[in-house]
Amino acid sequence: MMLGYLLARAGVEVTVLETHADFLRDFRGDTVHPSTLQVMHELGLLEELLARPHTEASELGGNLIGEHFQIADFSHLPTRARFVAFMPQWHFLGFLAEKSRPFSNFHLRMQTEVVELLREREHVVGARVGTRDGLEEIRADLVVGADGRRSLVRDLANLDVDDLGAPMDVLWFKLSRRDTDPRDTLAHMGQGHLLVTIEREGFWQCGYVIPKGGFGELQQLGIDLLRQQLVTIAPFLRTRVAELSHWDQIKLLTVKVDRLREWALPGLLCIGDAAHAMSPIGGVGINLAIQDAVAASNLLAPILLRRAPTVAELRRVQRRRERPARLTQMMQIALQNRLVQPVLEGHVTRVPQAFRLLDRSPFLRRLPARLLGLGFLPEHVETSAA
Repeated sequence: MMLGYLLARAGVEVTVLETHADFLRDFRGDTVHPSTLQVMHELGLLEELLARPHTEASELGGNLIGEHFQIADFSHLPTRARFVAFMPQWHFLGFLAEKSRPFSNFHLRMQTEVVELLREREHVVGARVGTRDGLEEIRADLVVGADGRRSLVRDLANLDVDDLGAPMDVLWFKLSRRDTDPRDTLAHMGQGHLLVTIEREGFWQCGYVIPKGGFGELQQLGIDLLRQQLVTIAPFLRTRVAELSHWDQIKLLTVKVDRLREWALPGLLCIGDAAHAMSPIGGVGINLAIQDAVAASNLLAPILLRRAPTVAELRRVQRRRERPARLTQMMQIALQNRLVQPVLEGHVTRVPQAFRLLDRSPFLRRLPARLLGLGFLPEHVETSAA
């Protein structure tokens, strides 16, 4: 959606395909980081975006084995918005759709799913799509796979994927929120459990981390055990865990960390999680995807206004964005292996010294804020409005 908006704004004819009838999916991420908010500022859209329902956090903290600590302080970043905005992704996508519709060259097709890539002489030249009225063909100079960690586009293109591994999955659910609840604590860890709580309007969006493939076993043991585990790690939820009465209220997010060896073929490009599926650690996936979209627009919009890009030109996007994606994944894998997995196995019995240093030093908290908030290569809008 971001790439579609940017290309349409630059004057390129764009069609965005969405499989579903709306954007309402709870398991889509919520964290809009300062790098993304800066892009919205550069587009002149930030104030309107922040008028949508959201909450803001200029600092992030956590609880580990009953001890509270601060991790990151975004208030010193060199950006317009020095905070993380927690915004349901349907609001963000809906906002972009609303801002894109005035462009006569922008077309949003809901309930339209790619079922086959069209090829001519080894070039992708469009897609066959399924709609409410049956199959049809859409021809294009460029097909972009931006369809996430289970990307159908990259599967249809037979692109090689390197699986980097993840020791956990995440259960995604809601619990009601009260004004007396702790608001500056994002993660609750210890005693074999890890829970993330994201503040939304009137409720907590919760992510409960479980060992990889462990959902079936947990279901067999019963939902009451899950409620007990939540109270163990976050006692303030004691009076609300009964709101989880059946498994239908809980969505399973299967965590994957992988990346394509090649992001592009003649006529096709993958970006975001379709090119490099990120761990949910740090909530950076959305923001890496948007940085990919900005870079792709900067590099390709001037070309698309004249002709179809060559595969060499498409691969410039990978050359620019692969290194920040790799570095971010390296950081996530290190945290998975050195913190998340030991916590889930019950091996963490004291707060690591690094967390104590961050808690004691406001200055040091600027470093994780910069890594989380801006990433390794923040992108800026270089295309002008047509």
